[in-house]
Amino acid sequence: MFGILIGRFFQIQILEYDWYSQKANSNRIRKVTTTAPRGLILDRNGQILVDNFPTYVLTAIPWELSDKGEKFEFISTVIGLDSNTVSKSYKKYYRGRFNPTRLAKDLTFDQVSRLEESRINLQGVYYENFPERYFPSRIRGSHIFGIVKEVDRDVRNSLRNKEEYELGDMIGWSGIEKRYENYLKGERGITFYEVDAFGRELGYVMDLEPTDPEPGMNIITTLDLDIQDFIEGIMKNRKGVILVGLGDSGEILGAVSAPDFDPELFTGLILETTWNEIRNNPEKPLLNRFLQGMYPPGSIVKSVTQAALIEKAGFDPNTFFHCDGSYQFGDRLFGCWWQEGHGELDLTGAMVNSCDIYFYKAVQYLELDQLAEMFVEFGFGEATQIDIPGEVDGLVPDKDYMNKRHGRYNWSKGALLNICIGQGEVLVTPIQVLNYLNLLATRGNAYRPHLVMVDEPPVNEIPTLKDETWDRIISDMRLIITDENGTGKNAEPDIPGMLVYGKTGTAENAHGESHAWFIGWAEYADQKYSVVILLENAGSGGKVAAPIAKMIFNEIYKSDKLVYK
Repeated sequence: MFGILIGRFFQIQILEYDWYSQKANSNRIRKVTTTAPRGLILDRNGQILVDNFPTYVLTAIPWELSDKGEKFEFISTVIGLDSNTVSKSYKKYYRGRFNPTRLAKDLTFDQVSRLEESRINLQGVYYENFPERYFPSRIRGSHIFGIVKEVDRDVRNSLRNKEEYELGDMIGWSGIEKRYENYLKGERGITFYEVDAFGRELGYVMDLEPTDPEPGMNIITTLDLDIQDFIEGIMKNRKGVILVGLGDSGEILGAVSAPDFDPELFTGLILETTWNEIRNNPEKPLLNRFLQGMYPPGSIVKSVTQAALIEKAGFDPNTFFHCDGSYQFGDRLFGCWWQEGHGELDLTGAMVNSCDIYFYKAVQYLELDQLAEMFVEFGFGEATQIDIPGEVDGLVPDKDYMNKRHGRYNWSKGALLNICIGQGEVLVTPIQVLNYLNLLATRGNAYRPHLVMVDEPPVNEIPTLKDETWDRIISDMRLIITDENGTGKNAEPDIPGMLVYGKTGTAENAHGESHAWFIGWAEYADQKYSVVILLENAGSGGKVAAPIAKMIFNEIYKSDKLVYK
């Protein structure tokens, strides 16, 4: 027996010393962490768009609590919460009897002051400063900035780096907040307290250096606060998208998906009724339309068809076709948007007047795969890799797709007539359209669209078009604005020295009135300003969307935004 005791003593004192020493330290030392403020989100000029606001979190050390029910009732009375809420929070965040457990969050200074007046009744209850997101500027930008979400057990278990988060932390859940989480989140502070056998704090542990919380890095976006504010105002009570950017650099100056939601609702606790109301809203305010909305592009992609005809089919753009308002293909009659007909037109005339019949006839020179290849060259059918999550690919149909969807013998070249004018199966996202527009404006030399300033912007694959093809596309887009019959003439701002190029689109859809499109860029002082407008179920692009582009070009000019460094 004595030998057994000696052996066990040797095992404890020598072999397992480190383990027992660590265990003893963990029982006498309490590690308390302090939440680090998230980094700020700024516009291109340093204006703060997303900031932090000091609130308070109420916590308790379970070991020090007595009469929990009575204390929870008292706390609820003082701060105006239901006692069940405090009790549920305690159970939700419980991490052991010696670890701080959250009771309530989003407390104001006034509520904390009232609790302090009753400190004698609150042994074991503490509070700490908790930085919460808020939006000090006049814009919402909800689909750009995204939301933060509280880390509960389910969220924490889903994370690869779960050890970096504690229950109750906030984590970027969408938008810039999610994409740049590792930069924004900061490093929490740590303080070590010595505690007695009853868990009561005796003071700091002198040989363990405390660390202050380190704020996250600030993020400088490409946005311009004034432009973002202006286009948000335009889209109030409308449904759709406006994107404004710099054509060469791909920098986005403003982006609106409407309807949106109030980002302030997601900075702290959100009521279940409020969440369900937003989530079940038939207008889909949570949908980021410029990344996730897939739309028929209509005539805004006729430049793709124009390029495919010239480059891949050797089509002579000086060829004339007659438009009498309709075109018979097989047993189906295809109509032009201008029912009276446009008469004799060459390819430039067809672009200026957006004549469908011309394209129905000209596209007979093309195969579907040739047109699909040109769509892909201009960035359609794949994500742009913009620097916020959630982007979808859109759809560019080719022969393989049509065979799989319809069967090899159940579709004909008639499908090409729809696709060549941006109808049928082809679907695009507005951010793809902005990328396409920038490629047109720069003869294929634009960087990809992005929302955060970076040293090396993401590059595009350059469409391989001949110089004369680029010349024709660009000159035709200028005539669409300046010609008396041009469908985009309502976008002309009449600003001295500003040249506007554009294309309208009126995209039919099966769920109501047509979508109105306008895409265009303005050249001024060696800079190109791109604008994409999509208004859902709004009718004619030339009548509805083009005038809004004019408003935006005028505002850029009036607000002295025409020269960016």
